[in-house]
Amino acid sequence: MSTHEEDGMNYCDCEGSANLWWGLLVGLLAGGLVGAAAMLLFAPQSGKKTRATIQKKGLSLRDQATKTVKGASTQLRSKAHQLTHDVQVQAEDLQQRGQDAIDEQRDNLGQGLKDLGKTIHT
Repeated sequence: MSTHEEDGMNYCDCEGSANLWWGLLVGLLAGGLVGAAAMLLFAPQSGKKTRATIQKKGLSLRDQATKTVKGASTQLRSKAHQLTHDVQVQAEDLQQRGQDAIDEQRDNLGQGLKDLGKTIHT
């Protein structure tokens, strides 16, 4: 895009810019058409064979994805089972600790009451 200065004013040569863009667009379209034609002329196999190959590859990828998902699902179930077991063991441990602490405090309270009773009687 070029600008010209006449009478102290700038103006844009927009016609030149438009021609540049149209030339670029026509060049891209022509290149695309030539590329498509070359692809059809030099294709190593027919469209029917290509579709069959794509279908086989798609089925293979589907089977592989299914195996991967099944494996991940099995692994996830195993991890969930292990986590559940670990949480259960920790909960049982905490419950036992709590019960031991209660028993100890009950024994301490009982001993304290006995001592208090002895102190009061003497």
